[in-house]
Amino acid sequence: MNDVFVVSAVRTPVGRQNGYLRNWTAPELLGTVLNEAVRRINLDPALVDDVINGTVYQVGEQGFTLARMGILASSIPASVPGVSVNRQCGSSLTAIQLGYALIASGTMEVVIASGCEFMSKYTMFTDLNGTLYTGKPMGNPFGKFYTDKFGPPDQIAAAQMIADRWDITREECHDFAVASHRKAQEATVKGYFKKEILPMKGVDKDGNAVLRDTDETIRPETSHETLAVLKVLPNTKWITVGISSTITDGASAVVLMSGAKMKELKLEPLARVAANAVVGSDPQLMLTGPIYVTPKVLKRAGLQMKDIDIFEINEAFAPIPLAWAKDLQADMDRLNVNGGALALGHPVGNSGCRLAVTAIHEMRRREARYALVSLCTGGGMAPATIFERA
Repeated sequence: MNDVFVVSAVRTPVGRQNGYLRNWTAPELLGTVLNEAVRRINLDPALVDDVINGTVYQVGEQGFTLARMGILASSIPASVPGVSVNRQCGSSLTAIQLGYALIASGTMEVVIASGCEFMSKYTMFTDLNGTLYTGKPMGNPFGKFYTDKFGPPDQIAAAQMIADRWDITREECHDFAVASHRKAQEATVKGYFKKEILPMKGVDKDGNAVLRDTDETIRPETSHETLAVLKVLPNTKWITVGISSTITDGASAVVLMSGAKMKELKLEPLARVAANAVVGSDPQLMLTGPIYVTPKVLKRAGLQMKDIDIFEINEAFAPIPLAWAKDLQADMDRLNVNGGALALGHPVGNSGCRLAVTAIHEMRRREARYALVSLCTGGGMAPATIFERA
């Protein structure tokens, strides 16, 4: 098996729902980060063997094959193909894993793995219960075969069930949310995200042109007092939007390359892909996958929890990383060190690649050795990847 390296890693700032990125189209948003990923290393884009893109809501502008449309909206030549994948919130981390497999097997030498999700236009469950062009109902993937076994899918209710099962309290979740915004704000002020973010043009709330190089989602004013007065979400005891990830827009990309090609092109690696794993988990609890995939990916890498310097476990809801940390006895000082999705947003199909981009740049800033990235997903799954600083 060939070693696989990340030689470029970039993302857009995360935009709020109907925020400053709202006038972009999904292909152009993706095309912009594809351009930047190759520009940063002065790579001839014709050398790219494939673009693999993760997107959850593959409808409208994100339909057809967004990877291909992103290529055609970019300066990458039309001779480069593209494919879209959907593992729900783990889609773009899965894109990285698939790119790794193609290069490690010797099938390809250069792959761009990316993520893009435009939730301002295609929000949660956009792909359910729509109407076909014929006027007939589109249907719902959660048929009787599913609901008879697991009940109606409800991620918010699942977050409450996880909190109850792992004895996670409301106060712990509030502490975690406040810390997420504080860490993200501190990282922004200190410029920790500068190397990973591509400044993007957009419009402010009044429609005026702006150029933004910071995430739009961070709320440094978040406090226990502001969280305490939020309305409790349906089918829960105390879950609120304040301890849930936000609906957002964004795109990201990494260039993966074989060691031989990297040496031929005289490029310097950012990180080596050390190990990959993926699991299915209880579809009713739905969001517990990172608990079970973490030991699996550690075993494949020949590592232990103590060996990992940075953990990026997606903050879909506060109970998720808290249950993960409690179950695996993780060092909380190594978890989501610059904040997570509670502060930085969760443009679902983009999040896996975004977490990888952030983890790689932070690992290099700290001169740390290993970073582990994982996300829970709808339907009960979780991918995980370990990166080693090169």
